[in-house]
Amino acid sequence: MGRWRPPAPHSSPYITPEGFTALQDELAAIWLRRRDVVKALAEAAAEGDRSENAEYIYRKKELGGLDRRIRYLQKRLPALTVVRETPGGDAIYFGATVGLCDDKDEIRSYRIVGPDETDAKTSAISMDSPLARALLGKRVDDAVAITIGEKTTTVSVVSIRYET
Repeated sequence: MGRWRPPAPHSSPYITPEGFTALQDELAAIWLRRRDVVKALAEAAAEGDRSENAEYIYRKKELGGLDRRIRYLQKRLPALTVVRETPGGDAIYFGATVGLCDDKDEIRSYRIVGPDETDAKTSAISMDSPLARALLGKRVDDAVAITIGEKTTTVSVVSIRYET
């Protein structure tokens, strides 16, 4: 058996202005980091035998990772659509911060963002996630059944707000 994997499904091309700026800043920082890594790699290569030079091997792997991320960002940034307008109305769409109440009466808040800016620490979920897909178009007091794997949970929408 080989290591072939089917290609990942294409993610949505939408992003918030803050997320787009963060990706541009990351790309600029990676270029600066790459410059330092190339310098360290050249110094390690000058030490002699490269086959047993741990510093050289480490820097080559690090450079490969940085180059991979640079290629990804250079391809992804032009393909993204920055969503600057917040939709009117009281339904859940891209950019909404949603308060959900589960069957244990626990209220959790999630912000629906693009797949490039998801963050578990800030409860920012991708619009491609099963939870966000189930929530899109719903309104306050709607009950939403969310199926992940074999488990189905019902939550109700408590609040919807858009940050300007």
